[in-house]
Amino acid sequence: MKEYAKQIHRCFRCGYCKFPSDYSDFNCPSYARFRFDTYSTSGRLWLIYAWLKGEIEWSEHLADILYTCTTCKNCVEQCPMKFADDIVDWIVAARSDMIEKEKGRIPPAVTSFLEDVYRLGNPLKEMGKRDTWANGIKRYQPGDEYLFYVGCLGSYDEFGQRMAKSIASLLSETGVSFGILGNEENCCGNEVYLLGENELFQVLAERNIQKFKELGVKKVVTLSPHAYNIVKNNYPQFGAIFEVYHYTQLLHSLIKKSEVKLGEMKAKVTYHDPCFLGRYNGIYDVPREILQSIPGVELIEMERSRENSFCCGGGSGNFVMDLLRGSEDSPARIRVKEAYETGADILAVACPSCMTMLQDAIKVEDLEGKLAIKDISQIVTESS
Repeated sequence: MKEYAKQIHRCFRCGYCKFPSDYSDFNCPSYARFRFDTYSTSGRLWLIYAWLKGEIEWSEHLADILYTCTTCKNCVEQCPMKFADDIVDWIVAARSDMIEKEKGRIPPAVTSFLEDVYRLGNPLKEMGKRDTWANGIKRYQPGDEYLFYVGCLGSYDEFGQRMAKSIASLLSETGVSFGILGNEENCCGNEVYLLGENELFQVLAERNIQKFKELGVKKVVTLSPHAYNIVKNNYPQFGAIFEVYHYTQLLHSLIKKSEVKLGEMKAKVTYHDPCFLGRYNGIYDVPREILQSIPGVELIEMERSRENSFCCGGGSGNFVMDLLRGSEDSPARIRVKEAYETGADILAVACPSCMTMLQDAIKVEDLEGKLAIKDISQIVTESS
């Protein structure tokens, strides 16, 4: 953090980080929710700098402000300064410093999240096996082409399980050689890393890498963009040498090879870009091309899409903690209303965290029966 402190003061609070590129609305999830500058990226950076310089003391309120950032990278996308790419790293480093310097005095929800991952191997407080959903899906064996990494939500969350089953079914039907780890799978650690708990993240990463190497894994396909991001971009520093794919990339390849049969499906569909697929990894076209390949599907873009997409609010562990809840300005509620206004029948997602957040918002906004939320693999399955 000392190195970052030399750079943070260069932020002069121009405010670009709050908006999409066309300035049509507030695009920082925490600022959109609370409407105080302290909850924008620039305000948060100034508070971090003042804390590091000893100008303000730690407080519960400061900790809350620091952890309401969903690390969606809208600020990185919109900041005109040369240090833009480092902004999320600064926030993650400040969280790590807060865990260390303040003896773990972080928000209770964050503490609970990290403790559950440490004790139970997942943040969902589940004590059962990770593979209870996987009836008939084979375990990975040396020689299989792909390890299907399911993740915590795919293992335990109702909607995540449906997504995992849909993807596994498509892969099986097309003859892809794959397997899962079942109960031997560990949490990927993406959120643990972003919340600043470096030691726990390293333990999780090293356990997963060791298991993958023991089985001779060469290719990993993930359900979640969060897992895709951390395994692809962070695991290599611990010796990972695997090819990593998000399931939409593999599905896209299978469709291009005509190995997935697509029937006609009359539907208006709008697509929500997951932050960890889009802004973090630049994958915008692949999910859209899958949807557009289905005869009868009309793809309608929301006002904010691609690099300007509005985060569902689920990043940095908020798919469990939901620190931005409690208002009609909660990010997920804003997003489902924006999707509904397009006139679409279906809001397509490619992330179990987004699925969880947006499904809850649909209920609160009384949009059940008016707008269906479906994973891309589920849409493909229904059309075939």
